[in-house]
Amino acid sequence: MFLFRRSVFLRMNIHGLPRNLCSAPSTLLPVQLPTRMESHLWYVVPEEVKSETLLKRYFELLSPCEKKNVLRMRGDELQKRALLARALVRTTIARYTNERVDPRSLNFKKNSYGKPEVDWKIEDDWQPPALHFNISHTSSLIACGVAFDSPIGIDVEEKQRKLKHHIIALARRYFSSHEVDHLTSISDFELQRHQFIKLWTLKEAYVKAMGRGFSASPFKTFTIKLKAASTRGIPESRDSKISEITVESLGSEDLTNNWQFLLLELAGSHYGAICMEKHNTLGEGNVPIKLTARRTIPLVEDEFVGTDAVYQLVD
Repeated sequence: MFLFRRSVFLRMNIHGLPRNLCSAPSTLLPVQLPTRMESHLWYVVPEEVKSETLLKRYFELLSPCEKKNVLRMRGDELQKRALLARALVRTTIARYTNERVDPRSLNFKKNSYGKPEVDWKIEDDWQPPALHFNISHTSSLIACGVAFDSPIGIDVEEKQRKLKHHIIALARRYFSSHEVDHLTSISDFELQRHQFIKLWTLKEAYVKAMGRGFSASPFKTFTIKLKAASTRGIPESRDSKISEITVESLGSEDLTNNWQFLLLELAGSHYGAICMEKHNTLGEGNVPIKLTARRTIPLVEDEFVGTDAVYQLVD
């Protein structure tokens, strides 16, 4: 099915191509920058992108290095997900430049821990936005989080993700003693499994927001605390909320100040976590993250998603 074979495009079969894909816009509509402590979350569902013509357009947006990385993936589905991830990042970031930057011309660099950043071209008549982004994906969903003037980390995990090892054994290997005790107190296996996934998602978003990654900030060096949580863990009901999520350092280096979290359910099938650094102009106390979420097929359509598709599990 997929359009790449040994770096050569196959002839495209466009018979039966949906009309809305054929009429995809040639330019990207500009989007207003997020405000401080606002996150824009864009996500694409790979199975909804079926047009090989559209996939070819995505491939043409990539840099030579990105193209090689996509083609290096083994299997059609892995290639497709890698392509969609890069296309989502490029088209999303370009939309915040008020048509000044073509998605194909974007350059990226990595910090010392490997976190990608935009490497803007400096121009005399234009100041690039202080845009931060982060990407996460599973086999069935790819998400890109965007923030203005604040580091951001996101993670998405499938709600039905199967764990290969015993949950508590896995928690003892990666989690803090406080988190292990919290999971041990949950007797229902399914609730315990869901709680493990949510904690993992929050911890992953935190280390990605810091820009350090798992190797530089092992999960055991900090603990996620859920204030006012019930003994059964994070509530499953939309009407039942937890007041606050905090992170505490367990090591000599305390990097836990000024980080805000948002835990949510996405598309009815995934848990998502967003972690942002609180901007120093916002004063003391917690400032809730404002979320704007869009389900997208890049270059084709965007859909603002409401509470049926995205809802906040934690205030």
